[in-house]
Amino acid sequence: MKNQIPNLITLGNLFCGCIGIVFAFQSHLEYCAAMIGLAAVFDFFDGASARLLKVSSEMGKELDSLSDVVSFGVLPAMILYKMFQLAIAEQDLFPQETAYFVFIIACASSYRLAKFNLDDRQTTSFIGLPTPANAILIGSFPLILNADIGNINQILLSPYFLISITIMLSFLLICELPLFSLKFNNFKWNDNKVRYLFVLISVGMFGGLKYVADQYLAVPLIILLYVLMSLINNFTKNEV
Repeated sequence: MKNQIPNLITLGNLFCGCIGIVFAFQSHLEYCAAMIGLAAVFDFFDGASARLLKVSSEMGKELDSLSDVVSFGVLPAMILYKMFQLAIAEQDLFPQETAYFVFIIACASSYRLAKFNLDDRQTTSFIGLPTPANAILIGSFPLILNADIGNINQILLSPYFLISITIMLSFLLICELPLFSLKFNNFKWNDNKVRYLFVLISVGMFGGLKYVADQYLAVPLIILLYVLMSLINNFTKNEV
């Protein structure tokens, strides 16, 4: 039974993804965002529990990726699809079939997860944007829309923005860009400077924007910060 605990947690991730897709069909996109967040919690604890119980297995690794395809691949693509439908309805610039374009996100996520399973370079860091980070970014869009801040809704519901963000995120998912991991092997400052700085700045951004505009605006900025800090970290390592 102990061996199955991480797998049951992983299936919790998959279950959240399935429920999120149902919410997407019902156009409850803010609930989709909540399901992505909950799936990310399950995704964190399945690996942590496997390491704690010392029951890591190849089956668990494959099950984790299969679950991630749904929760962090198909579900965020469904959010973009519903947003694209809203954008087309409001602006009437593109045929309805154009919305299918955003499912490239699901394809890129699947490719990234398959690559991750075979890539032994990604034991302590990532190559390309992790699918949970990508999904959390997309999941923040409905929450930002609900906040109704200035002209941001017009940007988010622009077909041009949705096409551009789909292309950009799909590229980041599959590109050969090294990104640091948030996994701490120890808590020494010298070994984890970039991680500590990222967490501190992210918390400050999230808390600060809560009082200025809306805290969910911090999510896209935090993902951008993550990519930029990884680039700087890679550059400084090469310099040394």
